[in-house]
Parts: sequence; C-alpha cells; structure tokens
Amino acid sequence: MSLPHAILTALLEKPSSGLELTRRFDKSIGYFWSATHQQIYRELGRLEAEGSIRTLPSEQPARGQKKRYEVLPAGRAELARWTAAAQEPKPQRDVLLLRLRAAAVVGTAGLEADLRRHLELHERQLAEYQEIEKRDFPAHRDTPQDRLRHLVLRAGIDLETFWTQWLTHALTEFAELPEGRGGGDADGERGDGDAGRGEGGP
Repeated sequence: MSLPHAILTALLEKPSSGLELTRRFDKSIGYFWSATHQQIYRELGRLEAEGSIRTLPSEQPARGQKKRYEVLPAGRAELARWTAAAQEPKPQRDVLLLRLRAAAVVGTAGLEADLRRHLELHERQLAEYQEIEKRDFPAHRDTPQDRLRHLVLRAGIDLETFWTQWLTHALTEFAELPEGRGGGDADGERGDGDAGRGEGGP
C-alpha cells in the first residue's frame, strides 16, 4: 500500500493543499505512481485522522479556503520505516507481451497497427521525460536530493528507451513474417518452436 507513502513524500517536499497535491501527482509522482483525485483526498483524510499529517493553521481564515497539509513526526517516521524496509521485486505482467504470445497461435490480425500506436506513445513519453531532464536537472544541480530525484527520472527515460527500441525491433520482425503471420499449423499442432520442450521460450 504505497499511496500514503507517496503522499507523505510529496508533502515533505512541499506542504500543499489537496488540489496542489493532485496537480503535482499529475506532473511528477504520477508518472510512476498514479492515483485519482478521489483516492488522494480520501488518503489525506485518513492520514490526518491517524496523526501522520495535520492541516496548517491559516493566517486569514476564510470560508471555502483550501486546507494545506504538512507532515507530522509520526508521518515522517512511518515514511522512513517504509523506505528502509526490504521489498521483493514484482513479477512482470504485460498485456502486450501476452497478446504477442497469443498471436503465435491465433494470428497477428490487428496487432501490427497497435504496435505502431504503442511505439508512438512511448516515443512521445520519452521526449517528455527528456525535456523534463533538460529543464529540471542541469549540470550544476548536484545535491544528494537532486541526484536521487534525477535517478528516478532516469529510470523512466531508460524504460521508455527500451520500449521504443524493442517495439522498433518487433515491427521489423512483423515486416519479415510470411503471409498468414502466425496462427500455428492448420491442424492445431504446435509449431517447431515447441518441439522437444514443453513450452516455446519464455
């Protein structure tokens, strides 16, 4: 359950109102840990109720004024505990890879166009990350905090680079497939890729 820890991180970086927090999620943390506005507001209420955050006192109370939140010592301690705790990597689950595996037995109709669409999306995301890197991490920004935040962004850049390269390779493979493009043998038996071993590859 990492949404409360994402919120604690964001509030330690900068005390914020609920609206400010949702906007920051849309532009930064949301790239790698997404949440709806409703989920964020619900979690803010829970964190406040358990004493992890508090509403900042307003200098000029006014009806309808947005509440701003800051992290209390209990919230900082919980975030530090969670950050230091060991966690197992999550198994890879990707629908596109599963669809490619399925295409080997049912054919590739419609899949090549979707691969091209995915490539365009990943190219766009990569360009966005690279623009953020250029804007937010110039060479002179070299504090430990900046280096750790840059490391997170580099993970996004490297991941999008992988997908653009892999999708480009996949489309090259599709262009070289024979007519019929997969689907297995006409009698439903497995192709040569499964011969002599239980499954064909990963």
